Amino acid sequence: MTGAEPTRRRDGERGQLVLAAAAVLVVALAPVVLAYLQLGYHADVAASTEYDAPIANAERLLERAVHEAGTNATGRPWSEREETISVVHNRLDPHLSTLATARIESGTAYGTTYNQSAAEDWATDRCPDGPNRDFGDCVAEDGVVAQERVGETHVLAVALDVTVATERGERRVTLVVESS
Repeated sequence: MTGAEPTRRRDGERGQLVLAAAAVLVVALAPVVLAYLQLGYHADVAASTEYDAPIANAERLLERAVHEAGTNATGRPWSEREETISVVHNRLDPHLSTLATARIESGTAYGTTYNQSAAEDWATDRCPDGPNRDFGDCVAEDGVVAQERVGETHVLAVALDVTVATERGERRVTLVVESS
């Protein structure tokens, strides 16, 4: 036979080539893996969710309670608005007591108080009015916002300060929960 025969690599050379290619690939991917771990990693994601959960739980309970209390108290004459606000407080009290003790066994304690200044701010900013509306005065009393509508008292919102104490610390938030 004449001519050049193709050069054959031995098995040992092929293994070295595969090993060298793998080493190059590892070196090339190392910065990508490190960047992924640094950008995608947050050590306290579960803890921050656990930290916010008690507030979210309180907010859900209060939304239902305020809606129920406000709906049931709405409709009294405007001249009886103080009594209406007392009814709202009386109907909310059992819910606030339930909230206070609901998670005690798991180490979470709740405290609530009415926030008059938040109620006043909400009433100033959000009470519906205008020339095409048949709405009267809007007042904030004892943390409850009520408005006169066609001579009746309509409960619009309740402002509450909620304090949550857990083993991680204490947190305070102000919630203005709308009645409707």
